[in-house]
Amino acid sequence: MAGRFWDPDGARYGIPTYPFRMAPAGLATRRQLRATGLRPGGQEVAAQLLWFSHRYRRKGCPPVRVAYLYRVDQARAVRPMTPRKWAALAKANAARRICPECRTDAGYVIPTSLGMCVACAHPEEQRAA
Repeated sequence: MAGRFWDPDGARYGIPTYPFRMAPAGLATRRQLRATGLRPGGQEVAAQLLWFSHRYRRKGCPPVRVAYLYRVDQARAVRPMTPRKWAALAKANAARRICPECRTDAGYVIPTSLGMCVACAHPEEQRAA
């Protein structure tokens, strides 16, 4: 199966394509770049990884996953967080903890599936306990 995704010159897929875990040195995914303190910095996708994954199979879609690769030598350093960015992030995280029903700080991030704190979503269970 690995031979199916081997296209280093990009003739079949349009950009150089490699099977999973067979990317050449000097290329990295966004996550790998971030782990080393780098970011793509506006560069175009240099290559891609393709692999089969039955874990993410959806009806009518082939179970092929993709990860885009960027050149490490053209990557730039991650921009440092400014005090204003830290403040905005803290404010956004605090807003995720406020229950829209009772307007109190729940002490945890409100689950999007409930849309409110657990005490407001299931009041009968809170009285029993």
